[in-house]
Amino acid sequence: MSEEEEPGWEVDPDDEWGVAVIAMVGRQLKLRRESVGMRAADFGKAMGYSEDMVYKLESGKRIPRPEYLDKADKVLNAGGLLAAMKEDVEKVRYPKKVRALAEMEGKAVELQLYDPLNIHGLLQTPEYARALFTMHRPALTQDHIERAAKARVSRKAVFERDPAPELGFVLEEWVLRRPLGGRALLRQQLEHTLELGQLRGVEIQVMPIDHPEHAGVEGGIEVLKFADGSAVGRSPAVANGRPVSEPRHLRILELRYGIIRAQALSPRESLAFIEHLLGET
Repeated sequence: MSEEEEPGWEVDPDDEWGVAVIAMVGRQLKLRRESVGMRAADFGKAMGYSEDMVYKLESGKRIPRPEYLDKADKVLNAGGLLAAMKEDVEKVRYPKKVRALAEMEGKAVELQLYDPLNIHGLLQTPEYARALFTMHRPALTQDHIERAAKARVSRKAVFERDPAPELGFVLEEWVLRRPLGGRALLRQQLEHTLELGQLRGVEIQVMPIDHPEHAGVEGGIEVLKFADGSAVGRSPAVANGRPVSEPRHLRILELRYGIIRAQALSPRESLAFIEHLLGET
């Protein structure tokens, strides 16, 4: 399927930086095309696009794909100037809130994470993430699904940092058992979770279904701590789910997370448990 046939990528109008970047890229595309004396219709034909789509890209109404910039660079003899803009365009592809989250995760020295509904996004394989977005209702466009899945996977760079941050995850047993997307997909996800659980600085714990007490009944928890001693946290049960940095709010989140960890299986027991589930899948 050609890019012309797929839904266009649109910039979040509230993302001022993204709007500015795509407008700049569009101007450069137009200036380069006009400098070589090529009409929009001829350029579109050479690119495999309609004239209308060319104008949309040049006016900043659509985000050009990286391959579009590569081809435009060759068609317009730009000597790499257009292709060089791929890095900024790649960032704009991701929603503003995803970029902000990835930036915070990239700076944190410790992350405390509990998701009661799914395997946490940082642990998800691309296939598992894509399957989750496919299940969204109302249904998302295929383009939206691909962009969202790639945005989620892009955050996994946190595992490659040096020095590595301390990453703590608490997963519900039931999310490790439910075969979302099929058993083959679940098996791949369990294998991936085991691999990450063996990395230095990564601790994965499982909350058993049959545990009679659970401090996480009020929803997920995220606490990110930074080198300067500051921290930011988030939970649906605190401040209506908005990010918080006030000590009184962070104390509540850390208290709950600490109890959840104490109630869950230990990291060693959890990896053994996931291996057992893998054998059953």
